Amino acid sequence: MSEAIKKRLLVVSNLPSDNTRRLADSIVLGASHEDIENVTVQHLETTAASAKDILASDGMILGTTENFGYMSGLMKDFLERIYYPCLDETQGKPYALYVRAGNDGEGAKTSVERIVTGLRWNPIRPALIMTGDFQDSFLHQCEELGLLMAAGLDAGIY
Repeated sequence: MSEAIKKRLLVVSNLPSDNTRRLADSIVLGASHEDIENVTVQHLETTAASAKDILASDGMILGTTENFGYMSGLMKDFLERIYYPCLDETQGKPYALYVRAGNDGEGAKTSVERIVTGLRWNPIRPALIMTGDFQDSFLHQCEELGLLMAAGLDAGIY
C-alpha cells in the first residue's frame, strides 16, 4: 500500500513578544495533533517566509499583531514580497488569520483581508481576533485554529 501524499500547512507569524510566540506555538501544537496523519506543519516568522514557501504549501495560517490599528509592519512586508510571485499561482488556497490586538483588531484584520482577497485566497473561517490583556484562553483558541486547518487539509475539505 502506498503512503498518502502529505499536505503542507504553512504558519507565518509576526513574533514581537513571548506571548505572540506562545500563540504561534499553540497553532503549531493544534495542527500537529496526533490524529492528523497527512499534514506536515512548517512555522516561519514573517522575515524568513518567502513566496517559495507559499507556493509549496497547501494552506496557510497568518498571524499578526495589531500595530497602530493596522497589521504589523513585518506582516505587510511579507505580503508585499509574496504578492506578485503568488498572484496567479495560489488562487483558491485556504488560509486562516489570527490577530493579537490591544484594541479591537478590526484594522489589522481588514488590512490583511484586503491583500489576501486580491490574492483570491479562501478563508476557512472568520479571523480569530484576541483583544485586551493576554489570556491563557487565547492559547486554546489558537490550538483549535491550528487543528481546524490541519484537519480540513487532512480530510481533503480544503
